Amino acid sequence: MKEADNTPYLLRAARGEILDRPPVWMMRQAGRYMKVYRDLRDKYPSFRARSENPNLAIEISLQPWQAFQPDGVIMFSDILTPLSGMGIDFDIVANKGPIITSAIRTQKQIENLHNLNPEESLSFVKIILQALREEVGNQSTVLGFVGAPWTLAAYAIEGKSSKNYAVIKAMAFSEPKILHQLLSKMADAIATYACYQIACGAQIIQLFDSWAGQLSPQDYESFALPYQQQVVRQIKKNYPDTPLILYINGSAGKLDQMECSEVDIVSLDWTIDMAEARQRLNKNIIVQGNIDPGVLFGSQKFIKERILNTVQKAGKGRHILNLGHGILVGTPEDNVRFFFETAKQINQLATFTI
Repeated sequence: MKEADNTPYLLRAARGEILDRPPVWMMRQAGRYMKVYRDLRDKYPSFRARSENPNLAIEISLQPWQAFQPDGVIMFSDILTPLSGMGIDFDIVANKGPIITSAIRTQKQIENLHNLNPEESLSFVKIILQALREEVGNQSTVLGFVGAPWTLAAYAIEGKSSKNYAVIKAMAFSEPKILHQLLSKMADAIATYACYQIACGAQIIQLFDSWAGQLSPQDYESFALPYQQQVVRQIKKNYPDTPLILYINGSAGKLDQMECSEVDIVSLDWTIDMAEARQRLNKNIIVQGNIDPGVLFGSQKFIKERILNTVQKAGKGRHILNLGHGILVGTPEDNVRFFFETAKQINQLATFTI
């Protein structure tokens, strides 16, 4: 038996192998749209209690895999998780999102941040990832994920979610030296955390720079790209064979810059046509996405048509089927099931072109 035959399907595609169909998983596939999750949330209302309790996080991570058998199982967690290990306390409040009471605004605060020691502050991650690998075996690929420096810094500086990112941009444009110092510290911590996830069992890492789409191209070059590269290079130095994915919300205008991050896979949101993205990106880059999450509220006929359209535009190989953002609250579970069933039958439904 060839080695590839024992390698999970998604991991094979992420390493560049040309397969009969694109592998499929969904961002935020473990979570609020599933009744079993909502029942658990009602019993354990604190997000951090759910994500940092290994037994609960393992159960939640496996809920969509047990229901739909996606090709990827992603650890149930949050991009803010490593901040506590740096000395930045946070909470995630229902209907409000992340709250950081002591927002990072000064040089002194940055100097006082801790170097991240995941084994000491995030040991629950090891238990979660090892259990997921043991549970799914070679039937699915286990994904870990981290936030990118700009996005984590945005939360840390703003102290919460933001619509205009005025506070971090004010720092970027008036005190750039301080912000660069924070971004570099963030990058080192994120790389350390990603490497820890890989050591604990993660087979692919997705890097979320969700709010980098709020930057102009020239500011992206200054405040996002160099620190994405810092993270990627440190991970690749230690784990050169682990595929890395980069996702940015609102990335249509930044595909060329995303490719410069040196990741293996560019994850697209739905604001760009898949065929156009293929033309703009290097032909060797792997793409992920990019179905509008709202499609899953449509009829099953419409869902099938949109899957076929996306897969045909992507062409055979170097494509991972996914949504262009996280699955939405209220999405019918039957439509999620149909999405995965259709995706796995795609080689019987579509004619590929390369």
